[in-house]
This record gives sequence, C-alpha cells and structure tokens, in this order.
Amino acid sequence: MRVPRLLAAALFTTAVAACAGPSSRIKKSQAEFDAYPPAVQQKIRAGQVDVGFTDRQVTMALGRPDRIYTRKTAAASQDVWAYGGPGDGPRVGVGMGLGMGTAVGPGFYGGGVGLATEPEVDRGERVRVVLHDGIVVAVESRRQ
Repeated sequence: MRVPRLLAAALFTTAVAACAGPSSRIKKSQAEFDAYPPAVQQKIRAGQVDVGFTDRQVTMALGRPDRIYTRKTAAASQDVWAYGGPGDGPRVGVGMGLGMGTAVGPGFYGGGVGLATEPEVDRGERVRVVLHDGIVVAVESRRQ
C-alpha cells in the first residue's frame, strides 16, 4: 500500500533531521574544526556562536539557517541568519475523511499523509545571527 511508504519516508526524514547536530557537522569538516582555538571548538560542540565567529563556524555550530534576511543601513549591509524555535523541522500529519452516500451512489472515504518542512510563522525565532562580510557582529537570542 502506498500510504505506509509515504509515512515511513516522512518518519525517516524527521529522524535524519533530528540527528544532524554539531557533532555530525564537525565530522564533515574535522580538519577545519581542529584548527580552531579550543574556546571556539568548545562553543561549536555546544551548539553556540559568538561575536567574531565566521559564517563557517556558525554553520558548524547551528547548521543551515531556517531563514536569511538582509539588513541594510546607511553604513552597511548585513545578513541575518534566523534559527527557529523548539520543535522546528519536518513534521508529519495524518488525516482521514469519511462521507455519507446518497440514494444515487455509495459513500466515499479518503486519507492522506502530509510532510511539512517549513517552520510555522508564529513559532518565532530562537536565535538570530547578524553577519557583516561573513563575520558575526551580533547574536540575538529569544528569552523563553
């Protein structure tokens, strides 16, 4: 049946996304990571960033951002990398439907499985990292 395959694929995607943490990103760039100072390595391992980090260090610590904005001022243009709140990432939903038949024809039924990959707008952002020329100039975090 087709629905179990879709559900299995959606659950696999969710599991893979959940496992992609700093350690897996560090392994992909181990030599680069080993060249960083110990304090930077410690923050990356903890999934934290700080002012002065490069865009590569941010990606290693936090992964790819959920959204990227451009902030322009009279003095400069900055990139803002936004990371969503808890529970972001792929989500799976299952739905069922049932209809009543008429005297002319039989009833009908249906079902479906959905996979949402975009974070919901109202979830808010957990962290925003502001970069100027590839270097972090500010880190904004949301208080919970």
